[in-house]
Amino acid sequence: MVDLGLTDAQEMLRNNAHRFVQDKCTREVVREIDESERGFSESLWKDISEIGWPSIVIDEQYGGMGSSLTDAGLLFEEMGWACMPSPLHSSSVLSALVLQQAGTADQRQHYLPLIADGNRIVAFAFSEPGYGWGPESIHTQANKVGDKYVVSGTKLFVPDAESADSYLLVARTRATDVSGSGLTLFIVDKEVPGIHVKEVSGWTGDKLYEIAIEDAILTEAQVVGEVNRGYEVLEPILDRGTALLCAYMLGGLQQMADMSVTYSQNRIAFGVPISTFQRVQDMIINIVNDLEAVRWTTYEALSMIDNGAREQDIAEAVSMAKIVASEGFTRGTENAHYVHGGVSVDMKYGLYLYTKKSRTLFSYLGDPAYHKKRVASLMFD
Repeated sequence: MVDLGLTDAQEMLRNNAHRFVQDKCTREVVREIDESERGFSESLWKDISEIGWPSIVIDEQYGGMGSSLTDAGLLFEEMGWACMPSPLHSSSVLSALVLQQAGTADQRQHYLPLIADGNRIVAFAFSEPGYGWGPESIHTQANKVGDKYVVSGTKLFVPDAESADSYLLVARTRATDVSGSGLTLFIVDKEVPGIHVKEVSGWTGDKLYEIAIEDAILTEAQVVGEVNRGYEVLEPILDRGTALLCAYMLGGLQQMADMSVTYSQNRIAFGVPISTFQRVQDMIINIVNDLEAVRWTTYEALSMIDNGAREQDIAEAVSMAKIVASEGFTRGTENAHYVHGGVSVDMKYGLYLYTKKSRTLFSYLGDPAYHKKRVASLMFD
């Protein structure tokens, strides 16, 4: 059984993070960022960087904190509670961990200190028009020509691409029927000719982007890790990123519980608080049931990572957490709308921000159907 008790240092970390988001990331601030042209706040990112959050999982030798995934999970939980928009996950988790794990000495020394202090944002560019999260979904081609690579393809639904300075790009360097092989990772600066970024139109959630790549010329110095073996590096890092994503969804679900309980206690109907109505109680109980399921599965996965469990066991735990979190966060926002009734659609009230976020994160890094198939495959591997 997982011990969810926190150390004194972790309690301090959580309390400080909670005070920060209450002060710097109010619902009004989130709404302003959501409605802005870029969906990104330089001032909020500066505040986040000044307190060191971009360095949370980066090793100390590169200017990071070198903290555990559980510590990082506490930060992401508070970020989710506030519905905080930021490139922290794509830049300081997914991209930073790939560079830290597989990057050359020059790549690590150049990029990681900049990422850690918030002076460089790296967007994680994986998904394509077919929108799958397995290696078979990668069709962007990187063809070797002499000592360079000519890259063409489309990355779709990429978060943070417009605000990023660089991209961690996943491309296919060899056609193969072997799962996981034939992919190569590249670190690409935004100014490289042949790379064009535009916002995906008609999207009601977080701002997401298309990266169109047309004969971009990349050098061998931009390859991260071994050629054709990128997914071997990427798969365990995707698990770590997914576990932290679940922590973010856990925080959002906690806010749904907090808002619903407070509103039901203060909303008077027929002379009594609506919290006395059995159906309202049922809805809040449903939120809390999902909340506790997400909490246990998420922190079990984080604990297994921190304690060095087998990668297969970690993968199963992470996929289970993502199934529970994606489904639970979505249901939780629906039940919160039922509790609140008409006020839930008031833009100033801000409940809709969590509804949008739950839909965006439902599929990101794999929807429940993807992770259910993955669990089944791992169980019988």
